[in-house]
Amino acid sequence: MAYLEIPIAALAAFLLGFAWYTALFGKAWQKETGITDEEAQSGMAMTHGIAFLMMCIIASGISMIIGFHELADQTLSHGAMHGAMAAGMFGLPAVAIHYAYQKKSLKLFLIDGGYLLAFCALIGAVCAVLKLG
Repeated sequence: MAYLEIPIAALAAFLLGFAWYTALFGKAWQKETGITDEEAQSGMAMTHGIAFLMMCIIASGISMIIGFHELADQTLSHGAMHGAMAAGMFGLPAVAIHYAYQKKSLKLFLIDGGYLLAFCALIGAVCAVLKLG
């Protein structure tokens, strides 16, 4: 039970991704990537499995950072701040470098980078609030 916050936080991020890449920005994302509906649907189990595994790894790292603080300091906003900081200092710069070399659009960076920032903040918030570890 000590690490139950990891899969719970990853599941929260995964569900946010579902909303982000369907209802909120799905069509814009598909247009920017050139991925068709058929391509998006193919290999879905493998794609989702890899995504969930990577979200668990990210949640582990963010949870570890939060764990350096006293239990009383592990609040929703404190956890969200650490998640957002991790995304802002590591994830977003890495994605920006990658997209710059691939000549991806700013719009795609904002969609994907916005999700990265939002899901890392959500992971941090969930990990801090659950305080199971």
